[in-house]
Amino acid sequence: MKKYDCGFTKESNWFRYRAAAIIIENDCVLFAGNELEDYYYSIGGGVHMGETAEDAVKREVLEETGVSYEIDHLAVIHENFFNQNSGTLVGLDCHEICLYFLMKPRGTQELHSNSTTFGVKENMYWLPIKDLDKYKAFPSFMKDYLSRKNTGIEHIITDERK
Repeated sequence: MKKYDCGFTKESNWFRYRAAAIIIENDCVLFAGNELEDYYYSIGGGVHMGETAEDAVKREVLEETGVSYEIDHLAVIHENFFNQNSGTLVGLDCHEICLYFLMKPRGTQELHSNSTTFGVKENMYWLPIKDLDKYKAFPSFMKDYLSRKNTGIEHIITDERK
């Protein structure tokens, strides 16, 4: 059975419901990247119709890293508004709701990734939290968020429309 993401495109607007992981090991946070994009992005993806966000993040983490991680807790509800200058979303006003889950550390940075997105190989990168501002990495709130003590669930709104 074909799985459908919770999202749609209507006229010049694009919306997606996404679940993503915050995976920290040895003061580094895991991001993905690929040869088509000039930036790093969080591990995660679209929630399928009828799927919980928790199940989606575990599925996406396994697909992208080749490793099963357990959820610690829901950390961030992120409302993200953006436009892209390249790729499949060019010319669209984008609105994404993403639930970020902090995953339980495993004590190792070893991964077994063999992930592709839209037919392009994804690579996994452990980026030092203290140096995140030196990378073009999204979501842009990640360094600030990880650099302070957090309790409960945080609601973050980002507007990067140009």
